[in-house]
Amino acid sequence: MKVVGLTGGIGSGKTTVANMFRELGVPIYIADEEAKKLTNRSKVIRRKLVELMGDRVYRNGVLDRKFVAEKIFNDPDLLNEVNRIIHPKVAAHFKRWIKKQSYPYCIKEAAVLFESGSYSNCDLTILVTAPKNQRIKRLLKRDNSTVAEIESRMANQWSDTKKIAMADIVIKNTDLQATKKQVKALHQRLLDT
Repeated sequence: MKVVGLTGGIGSGKTTVANMFRELGVPIYIADEEAKKLTNRSKVIRRKLVELMGDRVYRNGVLDRKFVAEKIFNDPDLLNEVNRIIHPKVAAHFKRWIKKQSYPYCIKEAAVLFESGSYSNCDLTILVTAPKNQRIKRLLKRDNSTVAEIESRMANQWSDTKKIAMADIVIKNTDLQATKKQVKALHQRLLDT
């Protein structure tokens, strides 16, 4: 089975694109959702995160994502440590998941596909992009965040320019109908190869 990595900056529409592939019958693995589940289910992850950041990291048995985000936001070393704990478990979970799939290809959607190095396990990578102002508008509707908070999160992500250089395919997600056409054409191409 071909593994197609799908990524994009915050507000780019990578989940929208993943859902377009899902509507076409493609199995979709959302790495961030699975990571959230694993941080609450895995005793190994729980133990290591508590060792790293203290008991406060879990509240009522559930990972306190806001607490973790505040801790790692300006601490790249701590972020790397957290990623070293979580990413291998997600990768192992993905390997088990893929064995249960029978479609010609699957989509692995991951916010940090390039940053984590997991793109190297993909047969093809897709980057979803959109202009910064459009991404900010989407996030203002979705997240109850301020423009300053959104821009700060964007500043902490790799630039589209850096990711474009690594991507096999770039989908410019500015118009939903045009994006759907790109997805359908790519889907057919993936089925034909």
